[in-house]
Amino acid sequence: MITSLHSNTGRNHGSRDAAKTGIMCGGSRTTAQIHAGGPKAIFDFVIIGAGAAGEAAAFLSLARGASVAIVERDLVGGSCPFFACMPSKTLLHGAAVHALGGHYPWAQASARRDWMIDREGVPYPDDTGHVHRLEEVGATVVRGRARLDGPGRVIVARQDGGEQVVEAREVVVAVGSVSRWPQLEGLEAVEPWTNREATSTRELPRSLLVLGGGPTGVEMAQVFARYGVPVTIVESNQRILTRDHPRNSAAVTAGLARDGVIVLTGRRALRARAGAGGDGAHVVDLDDGSSVAGHRVMLSVGRTFPLADIGLESVGIDPASIVPDGRLRLRAGLWLIGDPAGPELHTHVSHYQGELAVRMALGDPVTPDYRAIPRCTYTDPEVAFVGLSLDGALAAGQDAVEFVADVGTSAKGYVSEADGHVTIVVDRAARVLLGAAIAGPGAGEAIHAAVLAVKTRVPIDVLADTIHAFPTTARVLGLLYIDAARALAS
Repeated sequence: MITSLHSNTGRNHGSRDAAKTGIMCGGSRTTAQIHAGGPKAIFDFVIIGAGAAGEAAAFLSLARGASVAIVERDLVGGSCPFFACMPSKTLLHGAAVHALGGHYPWAQASARRDWMIDREGVPYPDDTGHVHRLEEVGATVVRGRARLDGPGRVIVARQDGGEQVVEAREVVVAVGSVSRWPQLEGLEAVEPWTNREATSTRELPRSLLVLGGGPTGVEMAQVFARYGVPVTIVESNQRILTRDHPRNSAAVTAGLARDGVIVLTGRRALRARAGAGGDGAHVVDLDDGSSVAGHRVMLSVGRTFPLADIGLESVGIDPASIVPDGRLRLRAGLWLIGDPAGPELHTHVSHYQGELAVRMALGDPVTPDYRAIPRCTYTDPEVAFVGLSLDGALAAGQDAVEFVADVGTSAKGYVSEADGHVTIVVDRAARVLLGAAIAGPGAGEAIHAAVLAVKTRVPIDVLADTIHAFPTTARVLGLLYIDAARALAS
């Protein structure tokens, strides 16, 4: 029979109630009814993976009156609350206070992080709060490894050693992603950190070498640098944060340099030599003939998707053939959501896809819309980007023009002693916003006015006629809308 874990409510890690927008025929089954059904249970939805995407799908399915089984082989809640978004952001907060001279030592930051991820005094996080929230709204939570066994049929190797067959009208694959290990000679002997070790360490490393300049790498580099750890980043591309706007990359590079981080771009790691440094640090040789070292090596070179062992072949799908284009529907009754679905890897995209796949499965007339995905990195300076850069717009054949404002000389810059920029890209002919990038205080909050404008194609004249509160970063964005509207009218 299916087993599920009952628990007390834990921390609130971002799960949210889904709106009850309709009722699916069949209604919800109670746990008792399912247990009485023997070795095979039948649901409206079975969800493989209980991370951000899987939880969002489960909550909305249940709110719509569907019965749901959700299978998780590790932590219910996924990486975001335990090893990624939440712990990294609370560590960034502690490091920021510490850097400004406040009393926020590493021990306090580490303890606050442990509280955030329900790991106080224990080696591994406790996910029972997430389990409880799912169960109290009617989900059946199954701990184990799931694999497809033909259309609508899932076999779960439960953690208690048993096996459970679960059948459903709709199967949703939400298995998330794991840190990619590059093909690098000697890497295994180094025992590198991924985001899991970096965000959960209770001891500061003597020095840190970060391979890759993605969002997680640069955020954790700043955390440790602000606590006095010598940090070096090696990025094979010509700039860090390659998916972000170039001005945002430059702003974060400058911010890291102020904190003492050495950023090396355009260089590729060739091999790792464990403990080969004079003081026992690990050494990594680069393709320009130089070497860098760190007592800890962190990987930040991308993510891979654990699709190879979940039985997709049983429904005629080769995992290697899946294109991460964000379409969500693999075949009738089978959905792929979250990181493996593409087109980008963000918790907010996973939430969106979890709910959208359920709505599509229930017959709602909706399709994915990825025109306005916000990208945010929470370093100092904070940076955010949505839509197209000028180069991207021109490459797409748009008649585009760019407008740039300096945050440092704005009212917001004066009162906060901050610098940065606001950049917008506008379609001349259509007079609508194509993209926006912000580096500066509250960039991740201010960007959402541009997100909505890009998504809904709000005319630039309407944006210019919108009042933005003074003195905010959003106000700098509003003034830029005014500049653009006037320039395009002349």
